[in-house]
Amino acid sequence: MRIAVTIFLTDETVTPVRLARELEQRGFAGLYLPEHTHIPVERTSPYPAGGDLPREYGRTLDPFVALGQAAAVTERLGLGTGITLVAQHDPIDLAKQAATLDHLSGGRLTLGLGYGWNVEEAADHGVSWRTRRDLVRDRMRLMQALWSEKPTAYDGEFGSVRASLAYPKPAQEPRGPVTGPRTLVGGAAGPKLFAHIAEYADGWLPIGGRGLTESLPVLRSVWADAGRDPAALRIVPYAVQPTPGKLAHYAELGIDEVVVQLPPAGETEVLRALDAYGSLLQADAA
Repeated sequence: MRIAVTIFLTDETVTPVRLARELEQRGFAGLYLPEHTHIPVERTSPYPAGGDLPREYGRTLDPFVALGQAAAVTERLGLGTGITLVAQHDPIDLAKQAATLDHLSGGRLTLGLGYGWNVEEAADHGVSWRTRRDLVRDRMRLMQALWSEKPTAYDGEFGSVRASLAYPKPAQEPRGPVTGPRTLVGGAAGPKLFAHIAEYADGWLPIGGRGLTESLPVLRSVWADAGRDPAALRIVPYAVQPTPGKLAHYAELGIDEVVVQLPPAGETEVLRALDAYGSLLQADAA
């Protein structure tokens, strides 16, 4: 089982450089970072986990800048977003950022993407909540046109781009209908999510990893019906509080990668958490 980590890196936590070096030295598979551009103080959107919104949500580092630092001080560590709020980005700019990071890191980027939960944050970016899923799909198609080897035009419902020279290209090779960095879509199981995954992504980033026994056969069926290679589907449970039993269950389901949660804390506390997770790495190596 490949074990990566996710953490809310902020201006108050361990730095990306310190954490990335520790992760690579200890044998972790990757570092995934979340994204919130801002948190409006006046909002009606409830925190999905319940209770008050944790402090770190309004202090997150930009994931691409932080992952760029992590890439510069490592050689093997995977670099991921968990998640990029694609609807809140200009897709041409985002395509350039992702391609540059994948190019400079030698193909280590996983673009974890999602639709968000904070209506007010999205509204400040001009996002219509009702159509945000279709907007993300459209923007992914536009970005994949820019990542194509030959200049490729795209004319979608929400945006378009002329056939263009757009370098650097992502280092990762095209895979079936997918061009660009490895792409995993986050979100709750459902027909629309699974259809989008099969259309433009490499797999699913299920938050917490619950209910996979029931949902995975459905996704695998949708994936196969779309003509995708069953062996190519990636399922990566995300923000997991790990136990040996939970990891064994994932392995039984054919899952070989998981992203575990670190506390949004300073160096001492984060390193203590890595020490605790180290037993899982040792058990897997054995």
